[in-house]
Amino acid sequence: MGLLAAAGLLAGCRQGAADGCRPDPAAGAPTAPLHLTHLERTFFQIKNPAQGLHFMRANPVFGRYYLQAGQAPPDTLAKALAQLATNPALQQLSQQTATAFADSSALRKDMAGMFGRVNYYFPDFKTPPVAATYVSGLLGKDIYINDSLLVISIDWFAGPQAKYRPDLPQYMLRRYRPANVLPTLALAVSSKYNRHQLTATSMLDQMVDQGKRLYFAGQVLPCTPDSLLLGYSAKELANVKFNEARIWGHFLENNLLFSTTPFVIQKYVGERPNVPEIDRTCPGRVGQWVGLQIVRKYMAEHSDVTLAQLMAQKDTQRLLNDSHYRPKK
Repeated sequence: MGLLAAAGLLAGCRQGAADGCRPDPAAGAPTAPLHLTHLERTFFQIKNPAQGLHFMRANPVFGRYYLQAGQAPPDTLAKALAQLATNPALQQLSQQTATAFADSSALRKDMAGMFGRVNYYFPDFKTPPVAATYVSGLLGKDIYINDSLLVISIDWFAGPQAKYRPDLPQYMLRRYRPANVLPTLALAVSSKYNRHQLTATSMLDQMVDQGKRLYFAGQVLPCTPDSLLLGYSAKELANVKFNEARIWGHFLENNLLFSTTPFVIQKYVGERPNVPEIDRTCPGRVGQWVGLQIVRKYMAEHSDVTLAQLMAQKDTQRLLNDSHYRPKK
Protein backbone atom coordinates (compact mmCIF):
# COMPACT_ATOMS: atom_id res chain seq x y z
CA MET A 1 0.00 0.00 0.00
CA GLY A 2 1.40 3.43 -0.95
CA LEU A 3 1.82 6.32 1.44
CA LEU A 4 -0.92 8.24 -0.34
CA ALA A 5 -3.43 5.45 0.11
CA ALA A 6 -2.42 4.84 3.71
CA ALA A 7 -2.74 8.45 4.81
CA GLY A 8 -6.41 8.80 3.93
CA LEU A 9 -8.75 11.29 5.53
CA LEU A 10 -7.04 11.29 8.92
CA ALA A 11 -3.84 12.82 7.56
CA GLY A 12 -5.79 15.48 5.72
CA CYS A 13 -7.57 16.46 8.95
CA ARG A 14 -4.29 16.79 10.81
CA GLN A 15 -2.90 19.23 8.30
CA GLY A 16 -5.04 22.14 9.43
CA ALA A 17 -3.62 22.11 12.94
CA ALA A 18 -0.07 21.88 11.61
CA ASP A 19 -0.49 25.18 9.81
CA GLY A 20 -0.96 27.17 13.03
CA CYS A 21 1.80 29.26 14.56
CA ARG A 22 4.37 27.53 16.72
CA PRO A 23 5.05 28.81 20.28
CA ASP A 24 7.03 32.04 19.95
CA PRO A 25 9.30 32.94 22.90
CA ALA A 26 10.58 35.88 20.85
CA ALA A 27 7.11 37.34 20.24
CA GLY A 28 7.99 40.52 22.13
CA ALA A 29 11.36 41.02 20.48
CA PRO A 30 11.75 44.36 18.69
CA THR A 31 12.07 44.25 14.93
CA ALA A 32 15.56 44.81 13.59
CA PRO A 33 16.38 48.12 11.88
CA LEU A 34 16.44 47.35 8.18
CA HIS A 35 16.67 49.53 5.12
CA LEU A 36 15.87 47.49 2.02
CA THR A 37 17.18 48.96 -1.23
CA HIS A 38 15.57 47.90 -4.50
CA LEU A 39 18.66 47.82 -6.69
CA GLU A 40 16.79 46.40 -9.66
CA ARG A 41 15.07 49.77 -10.07
CA THR A 42 18.30 51.71 -10.58
CA PHE A 43 19.94 48.80 -12.39
CA PHE A 44 17.39 48.90 -15.21
CA GLN A 45 18.01 52.60 -15.68
CA ILE A 46 21.48 51.74 -17.01
CA LYS A 47 21.67 52.48 -20.73
CA ASN A 48 25.41 52.44 -21.39
CA PRO A 49 28.74 51.39 -19.82
CA ALA A 50 29.27 54.82 -18.27
CA GLN A 51 26.04 54.45 -16.33
CA GLY A 52 27.04 50.91 -15.42
CA LEU A 53 30.25 52.26 -13.91
CA HIS A 54 28.28 54.86 -11.98
CA PHE A 55 25.98 52.10 -10.66
CA MET A 56 28.97 50.16 -9.32
CA ARG A 57 30.47 53.24 -7.68
CA ALA A 58 27.13 54.17 -6.11
CA ASN A 59 26.83 50.66 -4.61
CA PRO A 60 30.39 49.74 -3.57
CA VAL A 61 29.50 46.94 -1.11
CA PHE A 62 27.22 45.31 -3.67
CA GLY A 63 29.92 45.69 -6.30
CA ARG A 64 32.65 44.26 -4.11
CA TYR A 65 30.87 41.17 -2.78
CA TYR A 66 28.07 40.35 -5.18
CA LEU A 67 29.50 41.52 -8.50
CA GLN A 68 33.06 40.65 -7.39
CA ALA A 69 34.21 43.86 -8.99
CA GLY A 70 37.85 43.32 -8.11
CA GLN A 71 38.11 40.22 -10.33
CA ALA A 72 37.52 41.99 -13.65
CA PRO A 73 38.48 45.37 -15.11
CA PRO A 74 35.81 47.95 -14.16
CA ASP A 75 35.17 48.84 -17.80
CA THR A 76 34.52 45.21 -18.68
CA LEU A 77 32.07 44.77 -15.82
CA ALA A 78 30.35 48.07 -16.59
CA LYS A 79 29.86 46.99 -20.21
CA ALA A 80 28.41 43.64 -19.07
CA LEU A 81 25.99 45.43 -16.72
CA ALA A 82 24.81 47.68 -19.54
CA GLN A 83 24.22 44.69 -21.79
CA LEU A 84 22.16 42.94 -19.11
CA ALA A 85 20.16 46.02 -18.16
CA THR A 86 19.16 46.68 -21.77
CA ASN A 87 18.36 43.03 -22.56
CA PRO A 88 14.65 42.87 -23.52
CA ALA A 89 14.11 39.41 -22.01
CA LEU A 90 15.63 40.46 -18.70
CA GLN A 91 13.56 43.64 -18.70
CA GLN A 92 10.45 41.52 -19.20
CA LEU A 93 11.48 39.27 -16.32
CA SER A 94 11.99 42.37 -14.19
CA GLN A 95 8.46 43.55 -14.92
CA GLN A 96 7.02 40.14 -14.03
CA THR A 97 9.09 40.09 -10.84
CA ALA A 98 7.84 43.55 -9.88
CA THR A 99 4.28 42.25 -10.21
CA ALA A 100 5.04 39.25 -8.00
CA PHE A 101 6.61 41.52 -5.35
CA ALA A 102 4.27 44.48 -5.62
CA ASP A 103 4.18 45.04 -1.83
CA SER A 104 7.84 45.71 -1.07
CA SER A 105 6.99 47.25 2.32
CA ALA A 106 5.55 43.92 3.47
CA LEU A 107 8.75 42.12 2.47
CA ARG A 108 10.86 44.61 4.42
CA LYS A 109 8.58 44.33 7.46
CA ASP A 110 8.68 40.53 7.43
CA MET A 111 12.47 40.51 7.08
CA ALA A 112 12.86 43.00 9.93
CA GLY A 113 10.65 40.83 12.14
CA MET A 114 12.64 37.71 11.30
CA PHE A 115 15.98 39.42 11.98
CA GLY A 116 14.59 40.71 15.27
CA ARG A 117 13.88 37.14 16.33
CA VAL A 118 17.35 36.00 15.26
CA ASN A 119 18.81 38.77 17.41
CA TYR A 120 16.63 37.67 20.33
CA TYR A 121 18.10 34.17 20.22
CA PHE A 122 21.60 35.27 19.19
CA PRO A 123 22.41 38.71 20.66
CA ASP A 124 25.65 38.86 18.68
CA PHE A 125 23.72 38.79 15.40
CA LYS A 126 23.90 41.96 13.33
CA THR A 127 21.63 42.58 10.40
CA PRO A 128 23.80 43.15 7.29
CA PRO A 129 24.13 46.94 6.97
CA VAL A 130 23.45 46.76 3.24
CA ALA A 131 20.32 44.83 2.24
CA ALA A 132 18.93 44.83 -1.28
CA THR A 133 16.67 43.12 -3.74
CA TYR A 134 17.97 42.59 -7.26
CA VAL A 135 17.06 40.97 -10.56
CA SER A 136 20.04 38.83 -11.47
CA GLY A 137 18.79 37.20 -14.64
CA LEU A 138 18.71 33.93 -12.65
CA LEU A 139 22.49 34.03 -12.41
CA GLY A 140 24.46 33.44 -9.22
CA LYS A 141 22.77 32.62 -5.92
CA ASP A 142 19.12 33.01 -5.04
CA ILE A 143 20.18 34.64 -1.76
CA TYR A 144 23.62 36.02 -0.95
CA ILE A 145 24.39 36.93 2.64
CA ASN A 146 27.46 37.75 4.70
CA ASP A 147 28.09 40.15 7.60
CA SER A 148 28.23 43.13 5.24
CA LEU A 149 25.67 42.43 2.55
CA LEU A 150 22.34 40.73 1.91
CA VAL A 151 21.08 40.37 -1.66
CA ILE A 152 17.80 38.67 -2.51
CA SER A 153 17.59 37.83 -6.20
CA ILE A 154 13.83 38.18 -6.33
CA ASP A 155 13.59 36.98 -9.92
CA TRP A 156 14.39 33.51 -8.57
CA PHE A 157 11.20 33.73 -6.50
CA ALA A 158 8.86 35.31 -9.06
CA GLY A 159 6.82 32.10 -9.26
CA PRO A 160 5.05 30.15 -12.00
CA GLN A 161 3.60 33.26 -13.66
CA ALA A 162 7.07 34.40 -14.76
CA LYS A 163 8.10 33.57 -18.31
CA TYR A 164 11.64 32.72 -17.22
CA ARG A 165 12.30 30.51 -14.22
CA PRO A 166 15.36 28.88 -12.61
CA ASP A 167 16.66 25.88 -14.55
CA LEU A 168 15.54 23.35 -11.95
CA PRO A 169 13.24 20.30 -11.84
CA GLN A 170 9.60 21.00 -11.09
CA TYR A 171 9.78 19.47 -7.60
CA MET A 172 12.47 22.02 -6.72
CA LEU A 173 10.76 24.95 -8.45
CA ARG A 174 8.01 24.71 -5.81
CA ARG A 175 10.49 26.35 -3.44
CA TYR A 176 10.83 29.42 -5.67
CA ARG A 177 7.73 31.51 -5.13
CA PRO A 178 7.32 34.81 -3.24
CA ALA A 179 6.27 32.97 -0.07
CA ASN A 180 9.59 31.07 -0.05
CA VAL A 181 11.85 34.12 0.28
CA LEU A 182 11.76 34.26 4.09
CA PRO A 183 12.18 30.48 4.66
CA THR A 184 15.12 30.41 2.24
CA LEU A 185 16.67 33.40 3.99
CA ALA A 186 16.17 31.85 7.43
CA LEU A 187 17.88 28.63 6.33
CA ALA A 188 20.78 30.68 4.97
CA VAL A 189 21.15 32.58 8.26
CA SER A 190 21.06 29.31 10.22
CA SER A 191 24.39 28.31 8.68
CA LYS A 192 26.09 31.02 10.74
CA TYR A 193 25.20 29.20 13.96
CA ASN A 194 24.80 25.55 13.04
CA ARG A 195 27.84 23.75 14.45
CA HIS A 196 28.85 20.25 13.39
CA GLN A 197 31.91 18.07 13.53
CA LEU A 198 33.92 18.08 10.31
CA THR A 199 34.41 14.34 10.70
CA ALA A 200 30.69 13.71 11.18
CA THR A 201 29.64 12.17 7.89
CA SER A 202 27.03 9.57 8.75
CA MET A 203 23.38 9.54 7.67
CA LEU A 204 22.36 10.50 11.22
CA ASP A 205 24.82 13.40 11.20
CA GLN A 206 23.35 14.75 7.98
CA MET A 207 19.75 14.23 9.11
CA VAL A 208 20.22 16.03 12.42
CA ASP A 209 22.31 18.78 10.83
CA GLN A 210 19.48 19.54 8.41
CA GLY A 211 16.93 19.13 11.19
CA LYS A 212 18.68 21.82 13.24
CA ARG A 213 18.61 24.20 10.26
CA LEU A 214 14.90 23.61 9.75
CA TYR A 215 14.17 24.00 13.46
CA PHE A 216 16.07 27.32 13.49
CA ALA A 217 14.00 28.53 10.53
CA GLY A 218 10.80 27.48 12.26
CA GLN A 219 11.72 29.41 15.41
CA VAL A 220 12.53 32.68 13.66
CA LEU A 221 9.48 32.25 11.38
CA PRO A 222 6.97 30.83 13.89
CA CYS A 223 3.94 31.20 11.62
CA THR A 224 5.53 29.69 8.53
CA PRO A 225 4.06 26.22 7.91
CA ASP A 226 6.29 23.19 7.58
CA SER A 227 5.21 22.85 3.95
CA LEU A 228 7.06 26.09 3.15
CA LEU A 229 10.07 25.30 5.34
CA LEU A 230 10.55 21.95 3.60
CA GLY A 231 9.18 22.73 0.15
CA TYR A 232 6.63 19.92 0.41
CA SER A 233 3.08 20.01 -0.86
CA ALA A 234 0.37 19.83 1.79
CA LYS A 235 -0.41 16.27 0.70
CA GLU A 236 3.25 15.19 0.92
CA LEU A 237 3.56 16.67 4.39
CA ALA A 238 0.37 14.99 5.57
CA ASN A 239 1.60 11.65 4.23
CA VAL A 240 4.99 11.69 5.93
CA LYS A 241 3.39 12.72 9.22
CA PHE A 242 0.86 9.88 9.00
CA ASN A 243 3.59 7.38 8.09
CA GLU A 244 6.28 8.67 10.46
CA ALA A 245 6.71 5.35 12.28
CA ARG A 246 6.97 3.46 9.01
CA ILE A 247 9.58 5.86 7.66
CA TRP A 248 11.64 5.70 10.86
CA GLY A 249 11.37 1.93 10.83
CA HIS A 250 12.85 1.87 7.33
CA PHE A 251 15.98 3.66 8.60
CA LEU A 252 16.32 1.28 11.54
CA GLU A 253 15.55 -1.97 9.74
CA ASN A 254 18.05 -1.21 6.98
CA ASN A 255 20.80 0.01 9.35
CA LEU A 256 20.95 3.34 7.54
CA LEU A 257 21.60 5.77 10.40
CA PHE A 258 25.32 5.08 10.54
CA SER A 259 25.95 4.67 6.85
CA THR A 260 28.72 6.95 5.60
CA THR A 261 28.29 6.12 1.92
CA PRO A 262 27.58 9.44 0.12
CA PHE A 263 25.41 7.79 -2.53
CA VAL A 264 23.19 6.18 0.10
CA ILE A 265 22.94 9.38 2.15
CA GLN A 266 22.02 11.35 -0.96
CA LYS A 267 19.04 9.06 -1.55
CA TYR A 268 17.41 10.10 1.71
CA VAL A 269 18.78 13.56 2.56
CA GLY A 270 19.59 15.09 -0.83
CA GLU A 271 17.47 16.40 -3.67
CA ARG A 272 15.23 13.81 -5.29
CA PRO A 273 11.64 13.87 -6.52
CA ASN A 274 10.79 10.90 -4.30
CA VAL A 275 12.33 8.09 -2.26
CA PRO A 276 11.10 4.84 -3.84
CA GLU A 277 13.27 2.83 -1.44
CA ILE A 278 10.59 3.70 1.16
CA ASP A 279 7.62 4.18 -1.16
CA ARG A 280 7.15 5.80 -4.56
CA THR A 281 4.96 8.47 -2.93
CA CYS A 282 7.53 9.35 -0.27
CA PRO A 283 8.95 12.82 -1.07
CA GLY A 284 12.64 13.52 -1.49
CA ARG A 285 14.75 14.85 1.39
CA VAL A 286 12.64 12.81 3.79
CA GLY A 287 15.77 12.37 5.92
CA GLN A 288 15.71 16.12 6.55
CA TRP A 289 12.11 15.90 7.69
CA VAL A 290 12.94 13.05 10.08
CA GLY A 291 15.90 15.08 11.36
CA LEU A 292 13.50 17.92 12.16
CA GLN A 293 11.23 15.56 14.09
CA ILE A 294 14.20 14.31 16.12
CA VAL A 295 15.26 17.86 16.95
CA ARG A 296 11.72 18.89 17.87
CA LYS A 297 11.38 15.89 20.19
CA TYR A 298 14.74 16.72 21.77
CA MET A 299 13.69 20.31 22.41
CA ALA A 300 10.32 19.18 23.78
CA GLU A 301 12.16 16.89 26.22
CA HIS A 302 14.62 19.63 27.24
CA SER A 303 12.75 22.88 27.74
CA ASP A 304 15.81 24.43 29.38
CA VAL A 305 17.92 24.13 26.20
CA THR A 306 18.11 27.37 24.24
CA LEU A 307 18.14 27.64 20.48
CA ALA A 308 21.76 28.77 20.68
CA GLN A 309 22.69 25.69 22.71
CA LEU A 310 20.88 23.43 20.26
CA MET A 311 22.70 24.91 17.28
CA ALA A 312 26.01 24.48 19.10
CA GLN A 313 25.35 20.78 19.82
CA LYS A 314 27.67 18.67 17.66
CA ASP A 315 27.01 15.21 19.08
CA THR A 316 24.18 13.88 16.94
CA GLN A 317 24.11 10.48 18.65
CA ARG A 318 23.67 12.12 22.04
CA LEU A 319 20.96 14.36 20.64
CA LEU A 320 19.10 11.35 19.24
CA ASN A 321 19.46 9.38 22.48
CA ASP A 322 18.32 12.29 24.63
CA SER A 323 15.38 13.02 22.35
CA HIS A 324 13.77 9.64 23.11
CA TYR A 325 12.46 9.80 19.57
CA ARG A 326 10.19 6.78 19.09
CA PRO A 327 7.30 7.52 16.71
CA LYS A 328 4.27 5.39 17.49
CA LYS A 329 2.89 3.00 14.90
